[in-house]
Amino acid sequence: MKKSFLCLLGMLVALTCSSWGFYAHYRINRLAVFTLPKAMAVFYENHIGYITEHAVSADKRRYVDSTEGPRHFLDADHYGRNPFSTLPENYDDAAIKYSADTINKYGILPWTIDMEYHTLVKALKAHDTSAILSASANLGHYVADAHVPLHLTLNFNGQLTGQTGIHALWESRIPELFGDSYNYYAGKAVYIDDPLKKAFRICQASFREVDSVLRLERLLSKTFPPDKKYEMVKHGNRMVKDYSAEYSRAYQRVLKGMVERRMRAAIRDVGSYWYSAWVDAGQPDLGKLIKDTLTADELKEISKEETLYKTGKSVALTKAYADKSSQTNQKEQGN
Repeated sequence: MKKSFLCLLGMLVALTCSSWGFYAHYRINRLAVFTLPKAMAVFYENHIGYITEHAVSADKRRYVDSTEGPRHFLDADHYGRNPFSTLPENYDDAAIKYSADTINKYGILPWTIDMEYHTLVKALKAHDTSAILSASANLGHYVADAHVPLHLTLNFNGQLTGQTGIHALWESRIPELFGDSYNYYAGKAVYIDDPLKKAFRICQASFREVDSVLRLERLLSKTFPPDKKYEMVKHGNRMVKDYSAEYSRAYQRVLKGMVERRMRAAIRDVGSYWYSAWVDAGQPDLGKLIKDTLTADELKEISKEETLYKTGKSVALTKAYADKSSQTNQKEQGN
C-alpha cells in the first residue's frame, strides 16, 4: 500500500514539475539552431522565434493531456541498480518483458525521442513547414529533458530522501541565476546513425549523475546555515520563498559545473537530432520553405548572437522569455 501511494505521489508531482525550467528550454532550443550547417540554418534562423517559443509546448500539454507526463522521464532505477543492462531498447521487447502498463508508468522518454525524431523526418520529406517547426520544437524539448539527471530516477524531486524541491533547484533556479555566464558553445551538429540507441545513451549518462545530484545537495544542506538556505524571490508579480542565491551558488560550486555541462550537451544533441532527421529525409531544400523572412535588423541581431555563442560568450536570454520563465516558476511552485 505504501509503495502504491509513493508511486501515485510520484506521478502527480511529476506532472507539476516543469522540466529543465522554461528558461533553460528556451535557451537550449535557441542555441541549438547555431549548431546547424548553412543549408539548414537559413530556415531555422528565420524561424528561431518559433523554435524558442515552442520549446516549452510539450510541458504545457501536460496540463491538458494526461498521457503527456510519461514522455518526459524514465524512472530507470525502477528496473534495478544497472537498469540499462536489463531494460530492452526496443519498446515491444520492453513491453513484453515488463508489460506496457509498467513501461508507461515509469516513463517512456527515450522512445518518445525516437518517435518525435521520425515525426520530424516525415515532416521534412513532406516539405511541411508547420509540421517541421512543431516536430523540431518538441524533439528539442524531449532531448533536453533526457539530459536532466532527476528525470531518470524515482526520487525525481528528492521526495524519498527529505530533499523535496531539489528538482527546481537543479534545473530552474541555478540556470536562471547563473545561466548568463555559462559557455554554451557545443560545436557543430553531427549525424546520429541510431536515434533510439542515442536516446538511451543520453539517458544512461544522466542516470550516472543522479547519485551526485542528490548526495552533494544533502551534504551541503547539513553544513549550510538554515536561515540562509531560502529567501523571498520575485517570480512574476509575486514574492515567493525559494532557494537563496547564496545556497544555489554553493550547490553549483559543489556540482563542479554539472548543470552547465548538461545544458551544453543538450544543445549539441538537439542540433544533432535535427540535422540527422534532415539527412535521413534526403536533405530537402529548406530555403524554399521559408514563409516569412526576417528583417535586415533581425538577421543582424541573430548573426551577432550566433557569433557570441561560437566564441563561448553567453547571450542573455531576452527579457520576454526571462519574464515568462519567472512567471511559470511561480506557477510550478504552486504559489
